[in-house]
Amino acid sequence: MQAITVTDQAAGIDGLTLTDRPYPHAAENDVIVRVHAAGFTPGELDWPTSWTDRAGRDRTPSIPGHELSGVVAELGYGTTGLTVGQRVFGLADWARDGSLAEYTAVEARNLAPLAADIDHTVAAALPISGLTAWQGLFVHGGLTTGQTVLIHGAAGGVGSIAVQLAREVGARVIGTGRAADRDLVLGLGAQAFVDLDAEPLSGEVDVVLDVIGGSVLERSAALVRPGGTLVTIPAPPTVQPKDGRAVFFVVEPDRAQLADLAQRVRDGRLKPLVGAVRPLAETADAFARRNRTAGKTIIQVTA
Repeated sequence: MQAITVTDQAAGIDGLTLTDRPYPHAAENDVIVRVHAAGFTPGELDWPTSWTDRAGRDRTPSIPGHELSGVVAELGYGTTGLTVGQRVFGLADWARDGSLAEYTAVEARNLAPLAADIDHTVAAALPISGLTAWQGLFVHGGLTTGQTVLIHGAAGGVGSIAVQLAREVGARVIGTGRAADRDLVLGLGAQAFVDLDAEPLSGEVDVVLDVIGGSVLERSAALVRPGGTLVTIPAPPTVQPKDGRAVFFVVEPDRAQLADLAQRVRDGRLKPLVGAVRPLAETADAFARRNRTAGKTIIQVTA
C-alpha cells in the first residue's frame, strides 16, 4: 500500500515522503480500515509518539495522521461491534502507524459507525476537533445552560465546533481570534468576539476553553469566575484562576461522543469547517500550507 512516512524528526515537514509500506497487521480487537479521508494535526511531528512506541522504542519509518474516515476491510481476532464493509470514522492510536495511508490498523473501540449521508471528508474533520471541543466544554469544563464560555481560537478546527456545541446547550459564547475571523465566529453563533491583537480580554466567564496557550492562557486566568474552570490543551497551565480550577487534558477516543457528533452533522446542527482537500501525494505541501487555508485541511486518500 502507499503511505506517507517520516524517518527523521530533524527534517520536519521536509521528511514527509510518499512510499510503499506493508499492509498492516490486525492485532486482537483491531480493525483494518481502508482509509478514504484523513486528517492531521499541524504539530504532531513534534510529538514523542510520532517517533516511538509506548515502550519508548524507535518505530520509524512511521506513518503520521490520527483522524480517519473509511470502510472496514478486515477484523482482528475477537473484534466485535463492527463488520467488514461498514463505513466508520474515528481516531488512530497515538503510538502506532496513523491514517495517512491507504490502510491502517485501529482499535475497534476508537471507531464509530458512519452514516451513508455523511461524506468521508467531513467525517475526517470531526474526531480530534470534535472530541476535543466536547470533552473540553462538557467533560472537563462542566459547561451548562445559562453559563458564559470564552473560546480562544474560535475560528479554528476545535474552536469552531466548540462555538456550535456551546450555543446549542444554551451557553453565552464569546469567541476570540484575529480580526478577519470576526464574521465567521459570529456567524457560527457566538454572541461576542474579541480581536486578540487589538482588544483587551475583560469581564468574567464560567469556562475558558483555550487552544492557544502562552500569554493568552495567562491573561485568561483572571477572567474565570469563582468556581469556574480554565481548560487548556497546548500545555499544562502555569497560572491558576484565583477561586477556580485549571485543567490540562489530552483528547481521548470515545465512540458514544463520536456518534453524537455525527448525528448532529446529519441533523444540520453541526458543520465542521473543511478547508482544502488534497490528495495523499500532496500531504507535505498540505502540512506546509496549513495556516494559509481557512478550515481544516483534509487528505483524500481513496476517491
